[in-house]
Amino acid sequence: MNKELFKNILTTQIPIAWIAGVRLESWEENKVSTRVKYGFLNQNPFKSMFWAVQGMAAEFSSGLMANAKISKSGEDISMLVLGMQSKYLKKAVGKIVFTCEDGEKIDAAIKEAIETKKGVSLNVTSRGVDEEGDIVSEFQFTWTFKLRDKK
Repeated sequence: MNKELFKNILTTQIPIAWIAGVRLESWEENKVSTRVKYGFLNQNPFKSMFWAVQGMAAEFSSGLMANAKISKSGEDISMLVLGMQSKYLKKAVGKIVFTCEDGEKIDAAIKEAIETKKGVSLNVTSRGVDEEGDIVSEFQFTWTFKLRDKK
């Protein structure tokens, strides 16, 4: 995925994320990073980034990678967030980069869903790091993958 395709997805399908400032930072097969910069449109009353904006950026780092891996599999697989947990460790100001490095785990879950034809749940982590290299927040998403029935 390139930055232009990411922009097209956000602006046409999830414009609130684009408005809030979520952008693609980098894309590797098993590691995806998104970024968001603290500003007027994504602030909370405590002069830091609103937790939901951090959550959007974190979810995209794992979900975009999972979606690309599903496409690569050639199978018709549904994916859905079943749950989410988060921790906030430092005030989120400046540029925050959210990275998910769980691509191999996602590959294994997709493979299992294809082989067993049953739903598979997987916990993946995305960490938000500020410009000083400190972890600002950490999100754990429970993704589910299920092979759709052929009609």
